[in-house]
Amino acid sequence: MTTVEKSAPGAILIASALILGTALGSQYLGGLAPCELCIVQRWPYAAAIGLSLVALTAVRRPAARSVVVGLCGAAFAIGGAVAFYHLGVEEGWFQGPAGCSASAIDATTVEDLKRQLLATPVIRCDEVQWSLMGLSLAGFNLIASAVLAAGCLFVAARSWRRAA
Repeated sequence: MTTVEKSAPGAILIASALILGTALGSQYLGGLAPCELCIVQRWPYAAAIGLSLVALTAVRRPAARSVVVGLCGAAFAIGGAVAFYHLGVEEGWFQGPAGCSASAIDATTVEDLKRQLLATPVIRCDEVQWSLMGLSLAGFNLIASAVLAAGCLFVAARSWRRAA
């Protein structure tokens, strides 16, 4: 087992904790309320934290550790897909979830209009709350997820080939 393979679970833990911590910090300290898709994008990082903790504390066999690293890579790939979808909703490429995006008002009565307005979430998935150089948080998450997925899957594949 190489140094990279040994240190992968620790690196995954640190990266995931930093990214999830940044998301939570921007919410609770920075006042950026997350939409539904923002919340879903946090799940893969939480899963990777749990998996990497298992790899660091309970898994001693190199082959089993590479499986855990591969699972983290799969979680990041799923997170990247959700981030891509969210970015597409923000950019108007895709229609967002019904409860999370703007929709046409088709109310025929004042009661229907009131019901539609009350059902609309305060934080919509199709509106960018914060961006840097034209890239939203979903865009930054897409990049981070892609890099982490590629790194995890590369390390896992390399470890599997070495074990075979």
